[in-house]
Amino acid sequence: MTMSTNTQVLLAARPSGRPAPSDFRIVETAIPEPADGEILLKILYLSLDPYMRGRMSAGRSYAKPVDIGAVMEGGTVARIVRSRHPDFSDGDFVLSHSGWQSYALSRGADLRKLDPSAAPLSTALGILGMPGFTAYAGLLTIGKPKPGETVVVAAASGAVGSAVGQIARIKGARAVGIAGGADKCAFVRDVLGFDAVIDHRAPDFPAQLAAACPNGIDVYFENVGGHVFDAVFPLLNDFARVPVCGLIAHYNQAGPQAGNDRLPGVMREVLSRSLLIRGFIQREFADQRPAFYEQMAAWIASGEVRYKEDMVDGIDNAPTAFIGLLDGRNFGKLVIRVAADE
Repeated sequence: MTMSTNTQVLLAARPSGRPAPSDFRIVETAIPEPADGEILLKILYLSLDPYMRGRMSAGRSYAKPVDIGAVMEGGTVARIVRSRHPDFSDGDFVLSHSGWQSYALSRGADLRKLDPSAAPLSTALGILGMPGFTAYAGLLTIGKPKPGETVVVAAASGAVGSAVGQIARIKGARAVGIAGGADKCAFVRDVLGFDAVIDHRAPDFPAQLAAACPNGIDVYFENVGGHVFDAVFPLLNDFARVPVCGLIAHYNQAGPQAGNDRLPGVMREVLSRSLLIRGFIQREFADQRPAFYEQMAAWIASGEVRYKEDMVDGIDNAPTAFIGLLDGRNFGKLVIRVAADE
């Protein structure tokens, strides 16, 4: 795809179950011209995140779905090509929400300037961006880990889960990760420094998880659902806290889950054991962002927090990479490199 035109990835159809390449359409359009007060952005990096699956569906949710024929939604890092806005200059690097395309217009309200000398630009979409903030705010505001407690993290090698476990250890808690496959488990244990990690694909996964949590689970950071939650739930201690960040195991379900409805039993346990299970969207804690940027940057600089990116080149590869994300094929924060840093 040439960068002399604007390459856009549009939502072509609402998927039933797992998205297919045919649910997306890649088009070439003219690069837009900024009017007075506008800014032309050249997209350098595009973030791919599980929440985007919900934006492809028309069902009730916390945010409006992407319209059929519209550019897919997503966070981006961009360089300003031409500014006709008094607060921004040509060449500035910014965090934006421009979606799956190579160029975009902005009026400036949605932009945050980035310093490329402070951290790699792509980290504004990962450990120093929405996923890192989700981990920070969800764990510390809802999970409230205490020294000596056991914090279990689903999808522990991913952008959110990897940060959750490391922050838990910084706060003095014991971090137990759940990941899929030997390579991801080794990364969580040997690089991120979790106290234990369990492969959810193991045939005896529930027994291994129970052995890794001999004193039960005080905080469970939920990113997955499905059989992972089934194994975690019996191990929750009284007054356990469960920040519910995501349920990726259910995002591609086309209809009701097979089998008997388990919700009444789960809710009885929530009541009788005083469990706190709270879903959240990171924007609810927006007032914590300044503290997060300062604290996370310090943790990265000191080596207390490490991160991994899964970089894919080319905006035209975004649909395939996104489908792989929902299947768990990514390893680390998934980012599309749309154009080279300049």
